[in-house]
Formats: sequence, C-alpha cells, structure tokens
Amino acid sequence: MSEIAIVGAGTMGHAIALVYMLGGHRVRLTDSNSATLARAPALMSTALETLSEAGEVGPEMRDISVGQAIRLCDTLAEAVGGADVVVEAIIETAEAKRTLFAQLETLMAPEAILASNTSQLDIFPLVPDSLRARTLIAHWYTPPYLVDLVDVVGGPGTDPAAIETVRAMLAAMGKAPLVFGKFVPGYIANRIQAAIAAEVYSLLDAGLVTPEEVDLSVIHGLALRLPVLAVLAKADFTGLPLVHTVLTNGSYVPPAEPTHNRTLEHLIAEGRTGVMAGKGFFDWGDATPADLFRERDRRLLKLKQALRGIKPMMGA
Repeated sequence: MSEIAIVGAGTMGHAIALVYMLGGHRVRLTDSNSATLARAPALMSTALETLSEAGEVGPEMRDISVGQAIRLCDTLAEAVGGADVVVEAIIETAEAKRTLFAQLETLMAPEAILASNTSQLDIFPLVPDSLRARTLIAHWYTPPYLVDLVDVVGGPGTDPAAIETVRAMLAAMGKAPLVFGKFVPGYIANRIQAAIAAEVYSLLDAGLVTPEEVDLSVIHGLALRLPVLAVLAKADFTGLPLVHTVLTNGSYVPPAEPTHNRTLEHLIAEGRTGVMAGKGFFDWGDATPADLFRERDRRLLKLKQALRGIKPMMGA
C-alpha cells in the first residue's frame, strides 16, 4: 500500500484517484479550484456504484464511503507531503505544468515519484533538474476505471527503477501499462484517434456525410473487428499485398489534420458543446449529464465483460 497524491480533481484526476483507491492505496486528492474538488466525491461515488452494480468490485468495496476513503486536501502541500507517488492531472498547458512542477520541487518527499497524466506535451523540459530522475509520464484514458491502457514513458534522465515501480503498481491494479522507450507525442492510441478525427471532420466539413452516418459506419464496420484483430493483425488477414496496393494506388489521400474545423466551430457557437450541454452532434434529450455518463459506463462494462472471454488474435 502506497500513499498516492492526485493533483487535479477534474475529469481525469478524480477517476484516477478512484482507481488507486480500489487498488488498495491510500489516496489524497486536491485541486486549485475548490468547486471542482467539492464535486469529486459525488462523481467517484457514482462511478463506484456503477462498478458495484456490474460486479466489478468486491463486496468489501460496495458500501465504502469514497468521501472518507479518499482524503480531500485544500492545499497542495497537504496533498503531496509524504506521498510516495504524486500524479499530476491538471490542465494541458505547458505554463501551468511548469508552475506546478516548480512548486512540487520543494513540497514532494525526497524519494517520491512524479507521474504526469499529460496526453501530448513533452513535460520533461518543464521539470526542475532535481526532479528529473524521478519524473515520468503515466497517461490514462477516460474513464480510467474502465479503460485499462496506461501509456508509461520516462524522460532522458528518468531512473529506470521509477518506471518499473509505476509499471508494476499499474499492473497490480489490473491495468495494461505500455512502456515506451522514449516520448512520442500522443503515444499510439491518441495518434490513431487524431487520424480518425481528421478524416471524420474533413468529411463533415465537405458536407459529404452526416454525424449519424459516421457513427453507424464505425459501429457496424470497424468496431466489431477491432477488439479481435485491431489493426495490424487485421492487415495479416486481409493479406499484405492487397493492403500495400490500397495504400499506394493513389486513389485516395487522407486529409492533413485540420488546424480548425467549421463543423465544430459552428456547433460550439450555438452552445452545442456536448453531453454537459445536453446537445452536441446529437441531441441528448432531458437526461442529466450524470445519467448519461452512468449509462455510458454501464454499456462499456457490459462490453468489457463480454470481451474477457474473447482473446485478441496476435499470432501464435
């Protein structure tokens, strides 16, 4: 059991805190925004209730009070003092992270590991020299209590022992840590998602498809095969000569990733910002955001449980 401090209680931070709590660790959670920190216990309790309903947590966890099990801290010093691992889960801007890292330099325990949840930033140049040997990236996917992939990567000066400590801790909690030899902006999953997004928004901007057609094409065309064959095993089943021909015949060139998108800009201007607003690409009706997230989690859990008995095909 380790002392884990989570800095940032927003979308990712509170959910990561829940995972560490369920993994048997003592967890402290803080946020510079008091309203965000105050919302966290209810969000974690809802997620825990959903996991319990699906049988994903043991009976000893079902009646636990998240508000008591996870210590909410009003100050950064209270949260990180004496912690074994400090998880940085604040906003994705370089200056905010640089400022936080400078504060952590004097507040963290001498042997504590700093694990950043950054999704795209190379945070290592932002870290003070005295922290670099024990700083790494541990990037989670939302929702962390359902998605098992965690990208793990050290910087040029990171002690390999720190990387192994975090990797082993994640694996012990049932996660699937993927250790990279060096930082790759966006890692793998996010880069694939970005390529898909560039294609989708290009089609929407050109007025060639509707949002319904996009999602139905993915659900009925791609989604069935991905859990079993993913991408490269699927290419093996297709046959690499055909894959090569399709890639090189010049009949289609994917768009460059757009720097802006008219479709998104139009929706945002109308206040259709997504589930939290009740409308985005789709109208989500009168359901509350909490109800919609709960229903999302329930459906993902059913899929995850079904897939446990279906192993991916990746060679002999």
